[in-house]
Amino acid sequence: MNDRDAAQADIGLIGLAVMGENLALNMESRGARVAVYNRTPEKTRVFMAGRAAGKRFIAAETLRELVQHLKRPRRVMLMVKAGAPVQETIETLAPLLEPDDILIDGGNSNFHDTERRVAEVERQGLRYVGTGVSGGEEGALRGPAIMPGGSEGAWRDLRPIFEAIAARAPDGTPCCRWIGPGGAGHFVKMVHNGIEYGDMQLIAEAYHLMRDVLQLSGERMQATFETWNRGDLQSYLIEITADIMAFREADGGLLVERILDAAGQKGTGRWTVAGALDLGVPLTLIGESVFARYLSALKEERVTAAGILGPPTDLPPLEDRESLVADLEQALLAAKIISYSQGFALMRSAAAAYGWALDYSDIALVWRSGCIIRSGFLDPIAAAFQNDPGLSNLILSPYFREKLHKAQAGWRRVAATAIQSGIPVPALSGALAYYDGLRCANLPANLLQAQRDYFGAHTYERVDRPRGTFFHTEWTAPSPEE
Repeated sequence: MNDRDAAQADIGLIGLAVMGENLALNMESRGARVAVYNRTPEKTRVFMAGRAAGKRFIAAETLRELVQHLKRPRRVMLMVKAGAPVQETIETLAPLLEPDDILIDGGNSNFHDTERRVAEVERQGLRYVGTGVSGGEEGALRGPAIMPGGSEGAWRDLRPIFEAIAARAPDGTPCCRWIGPGGAGHFVKMVHNGIEYGDMQLIAEAYHLMRDVLQLSGERMQATFETWNRGDLQSYLIEITADIMAFREADGGLLVERILDAAGQKGTGRWTVAGALDLGVPLTLIGESVFARYLSALKEERVTAAGILGPPTDLPPLEDRESLVADLEQALLAAKIISYSQGFALMRSAAAAYGWALDYSDIALVWRSGCIIRSGFLDPIAAAFQNDPGLSNLILSPYFREKLHKAQAGWRRVAATAIQSGIPVPALSGALAYYDGLRCANLPANLLQAQRDYFGAHTYERVDRPRGTFFHTEWTAPSPEE
């Protein structure tokens, strides 16, 4: 290596918002020299004078200067807002690069955009990688879960730095795997975020029942979540919920009770549901989680309705709070399993539709640490797909089948209590409806098909004829017996 190469950067990073800054610092701390650029030069100067001071960073005030600072093949990672900003950056940057250079989009881009960009960039002789990065600001700094996909030839050149900055699972392996071609990486990250929506809604519903039905104190809720985090429900989201329940303001009041009950979202949950609709996958729990956020946003309308629409009356007394807490743990566990099973079912359908050879065991292993949905049963998920790579639905595997069987009595009692008490639990009850629907050999869809044929001549199949043979009836004509 000559002196010029020694002074050049191993990777360039565009976009110095908090995620970009933290990821750049992570890369540098793992031995990489990083060239950084921000659309606003002042932001770059502040970073270089502050958190980057004394470290192996090279500042660039133009994209051309950034490219000049990079070793070949050049690796440039975009940490900018999804949509038009990514596209504009690519269009400006690509003409400055040379064949085999690599563009990496580390934001939450829609996988359809990534599919298109891979093809466009490869036509220019470059390589393109759409990379899911999960773990929030802390994960970006200390080790996120990383889900790259796109131009497969780029993996050899990216693998050392991505594995170096990734979170480590308990067994020491990096939480980073090559996901697949095209938009596969961003699709898997999108599903991750959909499962995250589901997990968060399930926990919120459990909290709602604890607060309004069981009327538990903040201290008791905190203790409950801490206990759950030592069992089958062990996960990052349960852990931080216990922390939230412990946080009090100066006057001793629980901060969580003073936060407005109107949830925001950035769109990845909605994309997950739209993807499921496109592929015909019953992603019911995650769909309910997205709609629950929309409903929460109608704060003023809900306040008005609360003064008009009455609650249930003559409720039976709640006799055994401790038993309901135990049931709630089982309900939450069962519904959480459904959330993951639906997410993996969506990925399986996408793999078939888009020609991706996804490794579901690898995906579960990537999510074991660093990401928001990391939890104790990701190892059993990985094992389930290792034992049966053709597994059509996670809940059919022996491990999860047994967990659901043991949990369902408590799950049903919780759903019934919530309904009787007038507490909305769309995710918990929706998960149960999915479970019951999947295990029901004879659904009433035969009536739906009869109705469709009656008003639209859409035809139907018969149980006493081979599948694929279709029939139509003139429903208003005299029956053959007349």
